Amino acid sequence: MVHLMAKGSPFAAAAVAGMIVFVAVGAMSEERSSPGAEAAVVVRDEGSTVVLSNGIVEARVLKKNANLASLQFRDCELLSRSGAYWNVYGNTPGQPKTEVKPVPSEFRITHNPEENGGKLGEIALRFPYRGQPGAEPLTIEIRYALHRADSGLYGWTIVEHSPGDPAFQIEQSTVVLKLNPAVFDFLTVDQRRRGEMITGEDWVRGELLNLKEARRITTGKFAGRVEHKYDYAALLSETPAYGWSSTARRLGLWMINPSIEYISGGPIKVDLTGHIDGKPSLPADPTLLLVWQGCHYGGRVLPLEQNDSWRKVVGPFLLYCNGDGDHEALWADALKRADREKRQWPYAWAVDPGYEPAEQRGSVCGRLTVRDPQAPSATAARAWVGLAHPPYTSQLDEKTTIDVDWQTDGKYYQYWTRADDQGRFVIPHVRPGEYTLYAFVDGILGDFRHDSVRVVAGKTAELGTLVWTPLRLGRQRWEIGIPNRSAEEFRHGDHYWQWGLYLRYPEEFPNDVDFVIGRSDWRRDWNYAQPPRPDGRGGWKDTTWRIRFTMPEQPQGEAVLRMAICGVRGGPIEIAVNGRSTGGTGPLPDSAVMHRDGIRSVQIYRDVKFPGQWLQPGENVITLTKRVRTWTDGVLYDYLRLECD
Repeated sequence: MVHLMAKGSPFAAAAVAGMIVFVAVGAMSEERSSPGAEAAVVVRDEGSTVVLSNGIVEARVLKKNANLASLQFRDCELLSRSGAYWNVYGNTPGQPKTEVKPVPSEFRITHNPEENGGKLGEIALRFPYRGQPGAEPLTIEIRYALHRADSGLYGWTIVEHSPGDPAFQIEQSTVVLKLNPAVFDFLTVDQRRRGEMITGEDWVRGELLNLKEARRITTGKFAGRVEHKYDYAALLSETPAYGWSSTARRLGLWMINPSIEYISGGPIKVDLTGHIDGKPSLPADPTLLLVWQGCHYGGRVLPLEQNDSWRKVVGPFLLYCNGDGDHEALWADALKRADREKRQWPYAWAVDPGYEPAEQRGSVCGRLTVRDPQAPSATAARAWVGLAHPPYTSQLDEKTTIDVDWQTDGKYYQYWTRADDQGRFVIPHVRPGEYTLYAFVDGILGDFRHDSVRVVAGKTAELGTLVWTPLRLGRQRWEIGIPNRSAEEFRHGDHYWQWGLYLRYPEEFPNDVDFVIGRSDWRRDWNYAQPPRPDGRGGWKDTTWRIRFTMPEQPQGEAVLRMAICGVRGGPIEIAVNGRSTGGTGPLPDSAVMHRDGIRSVQIYRDVKFPGQWLQPGENVITLTKRVRTWTDGVLYDYLRLECD
């Protein structure tokens, strides 16, 4: 298979001869042939630090903050001097933002290898909140686990909020590993984004561009290339193993999430994976991340009110080390290990009151079918089907409330699976409780919803056949795009991971988009984003897109422009039909996708209604005007459809 890379892509060099060759690699995930592979696990308390070791991997943990000071694989140090840290970042309303853990920490060994024959060592560092000044009002526990003969270190976080503790809004929660720049030089995110990276020295010497995270490289072998950390953001649900590898050492370090049940936003969540650290000065190390709660790409804060009793277990996830292969073989092995971890979830060895084992969880099964007279061939094949907390409202402060649904929820667990080609699904390993079932699939506008699904431990809730009748507000007259929660089918959508594609718009569309239904091709004639246009005086001006179409007759009832928006910043879209204003979309929640070089975020639906008499036999024009204030104000459309009674 040939994988084409866009011109100027930082990953263009990865498609060597258009062919990917996976080779057999020794001493990887299941062969365990490394020297010392059968050594017992050792947990060694050294006072201010504690060490876990099994002869293959050695991790040194700082007791004061639970950060990793060192991670060695086959005696090779994988971390830089900056180490690895875990943060939960947010604020109590009206107070400064913080990630300061309550101190002092409490250390304990939760699996003692001296008591289990050296099979498993696990440590826990707990930071209990007791009203410490300046600390976030959360009790945080961080654990590390290491198994005999394994080349992976597990980590997990348990976060608690008790009734009566101050309200707190978690904005960003991240595990960050700063890697050894003398070892790692190659980043792999997915099939299209993998390649050799710039050095930290190249980054700090680079030319600053229109935002602090973007620089044009002026030195080294990649001079001329633009580096932007958001170009490595990915759908976490479709990125089971991502990480860094070493050309010289022929080893890799990978982040593996065996489940997305603890990731905010479920299967649509996009966030950072890895990049060169964006510091303005050295060190600027290779960086590997896990973002389990974040506000990028339309995410929302995780709101905890003063009376909330809340506890969430994040992970265990795996930091997987492998060796004896080139970059492609190491990645293939990491994907193989990721599949194995998924099959073993929930882990039998992970013991915590909030991490129910398999026998204390239940499952849900059924079949989803689609009934749409206007699209008789539509099916639920390969649909995402999931269980999530019902929508809720949370009080952010005295004046502000927010509505939270599964797309923006990080407070509760979510459980998702893919239906098969017949729409059949099984959602396994669900904690007992009552949920709302949701589903979505490419090609169908909107979501399916089925309320009050009760899950009981040890049992399977059989839902039978669920019939999804997609909402129709009239007869479909035309459509633009594919309802797939992204702009990938439009111009540049197939190589969106490049800084500044929106800057090409004035040249590529000097008269803005003028799309003629039945004649134009959305792959070429509909841009992936509607950005502002430079006004020639250092500012920015609005853009207006036109949709031209022919009507055989004048509708007498109501007409509706149905819109699915997959990214927006800077307010509403004004919509006119043959020069008459419809009132537009109204306020749109900010999801900040365009300037982060993305094509998807939280999905926003708007049905803009107007009298059918505004349409006329013959040619009609609908205009979409994006009002702007600055260069980041733009909109990405997923799909548009006109329906009339």
